[in-house]
Amino acid sequence: METVSTNMAFGGVQHVCRHAARSTGTDMTLSVYVPPHAPGARLPVVWYLSGLTCTHANVTEKGEYRRACAELGLIFVAPDTSPRGTEVPDDDAYDFGQGAGFYVDATVAPFDRHFRMWSYVTEELPELVAAHFPADMARQGIMGHSMGGHGALTIGLCHPERFRAISAFAPIVAPSQVPWGEKALSGYLGPDRAAWRRHDAVALIEDGARVDALKVDQGSGDAFLAEQLRPELLERACADAGIALSLGIRQGYDHSYYFISTFMADHLRWHAGRLNG
Repeated sequence: METVSTNMAFGGVQHVCRHAARSTGTDMTLSVYVPPHAPGARLPVVWYLSGLTCTHANVTEKGEYRRACAELGLIFVAPDTSPRGTEVPDDDAYDFGQGAGFYVDATVAPFDRHFRMWSYVTEELPELVAAHFPADMARQGIMGHSMGGHGALTIGLCHPERFRAISAFAPIVAPSQVPWGEKALSGYLGPDRAAWRRHDAVALIEDGARVDALKVDQGSGDAFLAEQLRPELLERACADAGIALSLGIRQGYDHSYYFISTFMADHLRWHAGRLNG
């Protein structure tokens, strides 16, 4: 793994790394913050999945997580949102193709060759982080924003034995029922809606996926709230399933990193409480 940069922050080290990924067949870049710690200590890990059009850099530069991670002793890992490169298929629209991997393993050509973000995030990346950083892989949490909130919820619901804490900012909770999700899931997975259900948090819960608790924050001033995000569908599914959902509707906040950075420390404290409990 190649080190692109390292910077001291709050007594820890912010890493940006690049490696040749077997899952995607491309180089992938990721951000890893390691807080100050005693020699030989193994630290809990929080994975952060970003939204449409983002790279690892958006949360790294705007997420304001390092102070909280240093205080709480959390490793914070932020991968890219899709494979990239001239050989990787793309689309002119912002919500499909490069920058919009939707955290699935594509089965439709030509995207099936490189767009394997589910395998990258759930299999390859944990192996890489465990090999290169002082990560305690018995204590993992996952969180994300928008498309990444969808990824965090679906990956967490499919791997409840791995993730002790699952949270999201303004997630796409039911992609099978909204335009962003219908476009992405049909383009990557094909027209069979049954194949979409394992990549839809509401459908997963309806089909029996269970965790004890979820934490979600949503801005009331989010322009995508009514058409694309629809947190009320997750609220209803969790109520029917007996999952404790903490749903914070934050008055006046939008979809941006101003919103995410405001509530980032709150989410990280919630993760730390569950990972260290």
